[in-house]
Amino acid sequence: MKPTDIGAPDYFHKVVDCQWACPAHTPVPEYIRLIAAGRYSDAYMVNWVSNVFPGILGRTCDRPCEPACRRSRVEDETPDGRERREPVAICRLKRVAADYKQDVRGRMPKPAAQKNGRRIACVGAGPASLTVARDLAPLGYEVVVYDGDRLAGGMMRTQIPKFRLPEQVIDEETGYILDLGVDFRGGQYVRSLRELLAEGYDAVFVGCGAPRGQDLDIPGRKEAAKSIHLGIDWLANVAFGHVKSIGKRVIVLGGGNTAMDCCRSARRLGGQDVKVIVRSTFEQMKASAWEKEDAMHEGIPILNNLVPKAFTHNSGRLTGVTFEKVRSIYDERGRRTLVPSGEPPIHYPCDEVLVAVGQENAFPWIERDLGIEFDKWGLPKLDERTMQSTLPNVFFGGDAAFGPKNIIWAVAHGHEAAVSIDRMLNGEDMAARPAPATSLVSQKMGIHAWRYDNAVSVDRRLRVPLRDLNAALKNIRVEVELGFDPQLAFKEAQRCLNCDVQTVFAGKLCIECDACMDICPMDCISFTSNGEEEELRPRLRAPALNTSQDLYVSDTLKTGRVMVKDEDVCLHCGLCAERCPTGAWDMQKFLLVMTHAGPACRDAVATPAQAAA
Repeated sequence: MKPTDIGAPDYFHKVVDCQWACPAHTPVPEYIRLIAAGRYSDAYMVNWVSNVFPGILGRTCDRPCEPACRRSRVEDETPDGRERREPVAICRLKRVAADYKQDVRGRMPKPAAQKNGRRIACVGAGPASLTVARDLAPLGYEVVVYDGDRLAGGMMRTQIPKFRLPEQVIDEETGYILDLGVDFRGGQYVRSLRELLAEGYDAVFVGCGAPRGQDLDIPGRKEAAKSIHLGIDWLANVAFGHVKSIGKRVIVLGGGNTAMDCCRSARRLGGQDVKVIVRSTFEQMKASAWEKEDAMHEGIPILNNLVPKAFTHNSGRLTGVTFEKVRSIYDERGRRTLVPSGEPPIHYPCDEVLVAVGQENAFPWIERDLGIEFDKWGLPKLDERTMQSTLPNVFFGGDAAFGPKNIIWAVAHGHEAAVSIDRMLNGEDMAARPAPATSLVSQKMGIHAWRYDNAVSVDRRLRVPLRDLNAALKNIRVEVELGFDPQLAFKEAQRCLNCDVQTVFAGKLCIECDACMDICPMDCISFTSNGEEEELRPRLRAPALNTSQDLYVSDTLKTGRVMVKDEDVCLHCGLCAERCPTGAWDMQKFLLVMTHAGPACRDAVATPAQAAA
């Protein structure tokens, strides 16, 4: 294999996995170390720069970073022989920073002292639009945010129940953005993009979400309409206090996170017999694993492989739903088809039904002759990197761009759109995205002392404490998760393996004594003859079978061998660097700073290769 460039961003893409897996590229190990040190305000600000909503996301994030956490790679089994693959509780540690920080208003950017004469309109006050406003307002742009609701937050406020996300957390974190001099026009629906453009805005960002729930057109739908509700509309009505009760027997149709919010809300509003019924298998449900666990913990069964065929009713009064039992079959391309199992239909009685089978975009306010092209699914045709539509000064982000996803993706879209708008309005090429700033800094303080805590904990992932179930189900506005206290947070933070602190090898200093190889607790260091990757991987000291993780390969050493390190299972414990008699090994922290809108971004010059990276 060719030697690996330890400083290359694409190499660290596969090493600092949690930071790259996060769409907003939050420096996860950095803020976890700050939490372990009790520096909660610092940890919050590290989060705020990238993900904008630490307190909100610390409660609601879909956690794309956690499956990439290296902790789950090195844990094998418990003493009783059961397998365990448990990442660090990255998301819930984010909440710790928000819960225990001091007043950080003095650390926030200040409103621009002088406007730059450019006006930006953001349609919708959800996470994508607010991120655009957060990035552009301090630069002097006049940012006007429109929303049909009186308060900012979008789906964070209207579709996430208060027992998961308290209103005061939304108020606080949207307030930080509105305090930057943003002109928020709550209660103002945008009914025409043509009219909005006529007001002279230099750019328009569309972040209005996916506001229309998909319905079920099956027999009985119209006749029993009074007792059948679209999930996202029902959740919004609950959020604003328009709905305060529900029937005792409730069926929720759908297997996503919205369905989980619907069923748990129904339990709190009087539903005694609440069921979730899904077309797919339990494993194929779109809902996050922890969302399903929370629903079942609250006594809500999830029934699978059932397709709704008809709503039954008696003179318009809903009496139940009839289902067909199905099974899944797959073709050679992995596409699923549901086929009847041949079993008799199943009827479940109920008083009300919540339909949460999907969401779709609705743009009746965008005239189709303005130059914005849409695809066959009704989504705008966009440049996926710049978020620009086919009408050059109109950008999209969040669910409005590519369909329903999650908050952290909306934030990432907002950052990218803000960069695009800033570069476009300053005459820069939007496609030439400056590469992120990267650096490597040694963590050595002495022969056996490091700037980071390299003690490896063997503790299992800690459970977040919950409110007593009886108390939690009595009030829909009482938060059910209590969060980690400082002691639990410290213990969980100690599970982090500091994957941004890397082993850096200087071959010219190596005397090939093999001391590092002998002391490595994971056998991830090998001194061997070089070869092609397919041939090299299985003959390392511990075969490196995960081909998605790069090997770290040195230049040829004095004996003709090479040093090969399997990053897949490295603990970043630093024992190799402590043991090395010549200093050939060092532990260096990799710092990645993503490019945000502003002069530094505009002044940077990106090569085509950097832009692609």
